[in-house]
Amino acid sequence: MLIRYYCWMRNWKREGFRIESKEPLLVVQGVERSFDVGHQKLKVLKGIDLTLYPEQLVMLKGRSGSGKTTLMNLMGGLDTPTSGQIWFRKQPFHEWDDDRRTVVRRKDIGFIFQAYALMPLLSAYENVELSMRMAGIPRSEWKPRVTSCLELVGLGKRMHHRPSEMSGGEQQRVAIAKAIAHKPSLLLADEPTAELDSQMAAQVMAVFREIVATEKLTICMTTHDTTIMEVADHVYEMADGVFAQG
Repeated sequence: MLIRYYCWMRNWKREGFRIESKEPLLVVQGVERSFDVGHQKLKVLKGIDLTLYPEQLVMLKGRSGSGKTTLMNLMGGLDTPTSGQIWFRKQPFHEWDDDRRTVVRRKDIGFIFQAYALMPLLSAYENVELSMRMAGIPRSEWKPRVTSCLELVGLGKRMHHRPSEMSGGEQQRVAIAKAIAHKPSLLLADEPTAELDSQMAAQVMAVFREIVATEKLTICMTTHDTTIMEVADHVYEMADGVFAQG
């Protein structure tokens, strides 16, 4: 898998697979986010502009406290901006209440977390199946889709193992399968390789590129790992709530 990842990356860079659709998937315009801390306001985001297009892999890099996770939460509809606008598929995400954003999240957005967020007593298959159940997908679609997702991330032969029987890289791949099972158009991943060694991180990135190509979705992820950034279509560096210049 590691060798395939580097071969793929060389081909990807040589052939120039950085293609942008004319129709944005998500647009962030002048977004600011402040939080009340005691009697003061802490300004975490200070005017962010970002456009995500279909079938891209985009990375946000920066130190802890730079605003990456806050921006991801806003893009995923888990929070709303203090000011500015967020448009998802040309719809005003920033104007909607949480109930309406929740409906969109269940249908169109997937989330991957650093800590995997798997149910420890369920097998890989059951974890992915549970995500489809919660998304309201008809039962008749569960088995073929769960199997397809786990095979896509290279776990076809491990689908009946529990998380405790898997490596960290395998658990993260289960989390990926779980996040894409409902066929979202946007996948948000917060530090998905932070707990992995370099080889496992490379495997996860190979899976991400495969998913972008086969599932036709966009992935936006945060990272500190400079060794994986070359595979991204775009990398944005955050510092003190803004994108660094240059």
